[in-house]
Amino acid sequence: MTGAFPAWIDACGIDFGTSNSTAGCGGAGPGQVVLLPLEDGKATLPSVVFFHAEDGHISYGRAALADYLAGDEGRLMRSLKSLLGTSLIDEQTEVAGRALPFRALLAQFIGELKRRAEHAAGRDFTRAVLGRPVFFVDGDAAADRQAENTLAGIARGVGLRDIAFQYEPIAAAFAYESQITREELVLVVDIGGGTSDFALVCLAPERAGRADRRDDILASGGVHLGGTDFDKVLSLASVMPMLGLGSRLKNGLQMPSSIYFNLATWHTINFAYTRQAGSQIGELHREAQEKDKLARLQRLVSERAGHWLAMQVEQAKIALSDASRTSMDLGRIAPGDTLVLQRADFDSAIGELVGTVERSVSGMLRDAGAVDTVFFTGGSSSVPLLRARIAALLPQARRVEGDLSGSIGTGLALDALRKFG
Repeated sequence: MTGAFPAWIDACGIDFGTSNSTAGCGGAGPGQVVLLPLEDGKATLPSVVFFHAEDGHISYGRAALADYLAGDEGRLMRSLKSLLGTSLIDEQTEVAGRALPFRALLAQFIGELKRRAEHAAGRDFTRAVLGRPVFFVDGDAAADRQAENTLAGIARGVGLRDIAFQYEPIAAAFAYESQITREELVLVVDIGGGTSDFALVCLAPERAGRADRRDDILASGGVHLGGTDFDKVLSLASVMPMLGLGSRLKNGLQMPSSIYFNLATWHTINFAYTRQAGSQIGELHREAQEKDKLARLQRLVSERAGHWLAMQVEQAKIALSDASRTSMDLGRIAPGDTLVLQRADFDSAIGELVGTVERSVSGMLRDAGAVDTVFFTGGSSSVPLLRARIAALLPQARRVEGDLSGSIGTGLALDALRKFG
């Protein structure tokens, strides 16, 4: 790819996402941007790291997932962005017998993301606009600032000297603005892996070149929940009961739930693999009324198949966006077993989360004028229940679906041109 982009480009836009990440920069012509190919010619790099146990090799993205699913010995880490704004960011985890600070884990991934973008563009990047959710942390301004400062520090540590931040839904709005021919009042609905973010923005071709767009942003908001939360509640409602969640011990007490919550949450799955957790599961199996369910749990944990199961749940969620039912193959932990999931069950599981998103958008629209367009982006914006409930708030508005994985990266690249070009 060397030579494919103008030599003056030393600024980029980086969307470090919970599920997928992208990077973009200026293209061949004035005001043009491109998303850079980061893996196998694709613009997205799944935000996944796999540490190989035998030789210490680290793989990223789709390769990391393939190595894990192939049964390679090691440790898979996913949903890395979810660490920002939590106390875990200042802690460490064990990888291949050594302590790895979570900050260093994020630096490894973001550094790899930068290296791949530079290789694709054929030059170094020293300046960047980084995307961020409207709120890393709900209801805690100090923790939110700390999360941004942490991300900025990590980015500088991997060689990005000049950094600016842009709200992710605003970046998505800029991407949409590059496609329109007249002024529109647009509600941007960005449902990502870890957060749901919204913005009400006045967009127009003649506004696109302005460096300062603050007057065009009428409102913004968000909540700290997204696609991984949909995965979690679907898993807890439909899958974890097959492993014993909700069942009873011989003394009549309900099975403790902490292990199931860890297995249903992407960034805590590895907690279920500790020696202490294994010992607890063994004791619960001895005292369980339904030992077959605990036997499945034991097999899952002994094979370190928690991430495999979480991927099965994620794929089921995606399938239920297009179909009324889907089947999950549970053969790895229960040979011959399948689980049929209905969209109605998924809707029931996520109903409270969707209600939270709906209330946040409704509150932001309270003083809005006539909205012309609702622009959906982010992978989980395709969930039918969520899309229907948001669209119902603005029945007269046009509905547009953006590039679900690339709109934010494109918009950040456009913003980088304005700020640094």
